[in-house]
Amino acid sequence: MAKSSTTERDAELIEEFLRWMAVEKGRAINTISNYRRDLLRYVEFLGTASKSLLTARETEVEEYVRVLQASGDANASTARRLAAIRMMHGFLLTEERRRDNPTSRIEGVKVPGGVPKPLSMDEVSSLLEAMVGDSATEMRDRALMEFLYATGARISEACDLNLDDLDLSARVVRLFGKGSKERVVPFGRIAEERLREYISSAGRAQLVPDVWSRGSDREAVFLTNRGKRLNRQKAWHVVRDAGLRAGINRDLSPHVLRHSCATHMLEHGADLRIVQEMLGHATISTTQIYTKVSNDRLWAVYRDAHPRATG
Repeated sequence: MAKSSTTERDAELIEEFLRWMAVEKGRAINTISNYRRDLLRYVEFLGTASKSLLTARETEVEEYVRVLQASGDANASTARRLAAIRMMHGFLLTEERRRDNPTSRIEGVKVPGGVPKPLSMDEVSSLLEAMVGDSATEMRDRALMEFLYATGARISEACDLNLDDLDLSARVVRLFGKGSKERVVPFGRIAEERLREYISSAGRAQLVPDVWSRGSDREAVFLTNRGKRLNRQKAWHVVRDAGLRAGINRDLSPHVLRHSCATHMLEHGADLRIVQEMLGHATISTTQIYTKVSNDRLWAVYRDAHPRATG
């Protein structure tokens, strides 16, 4: 069945908006993909009400939010979808495609303020010490885990890492964050050793295929056992399985290692601005959440240790 002219027009408007977000706002590819998926889902809902992006009213937007919440969507997911819809309608207003913004009076979805729960330094030690084995994939996993904790890199940044982004002699790495923003991050001796061990004839070389399926995989630091660039899902499983082996009884994700890196640096006196730069945060307010984590831990130690802390 052919798409209706309204649906086609909405799809064109979405792509125009996404091009603007990519070029003018520098949004990352993954962010653009999420926006596209969220907006197409919204347009599909509008179609059931015989509305489009150009004719949707406040009542349709409110009803869509209720549908999302009733479907079991997490508050954070609903908030993200609503944010995309707000930006879409704001764009249409700015570009004079509409004379109003049906989202202007819509209340935001409240998302509980979650403070990240980093691993303790003992837990990190247990986790990394559990990474044993001499196979190429075991060397890869060991290097990946050390790299994530040493640099605080996002998992997407680790997966996108190329060989020429690494300077092992200087112990620095070039990372490309959200919006393809480049930064240089240092790492320590242990991470260097693990990376050298992996990028050797006994490690990464054993994962190189006879024929590359994609040219871009040739330069990837972290490869699968089929010679492809390691993806985020596989990397997530590496971290989760490492946690299970180390006996860490909680959900473990690559982002927990990023949280742990930042928190431990702050606890050891690192300047907040330096941690912001290292993590690639656009604003200091994002980094400040780790200060709260460190303060919470400081108070816990104080309450346990000071004789006049309670009463």
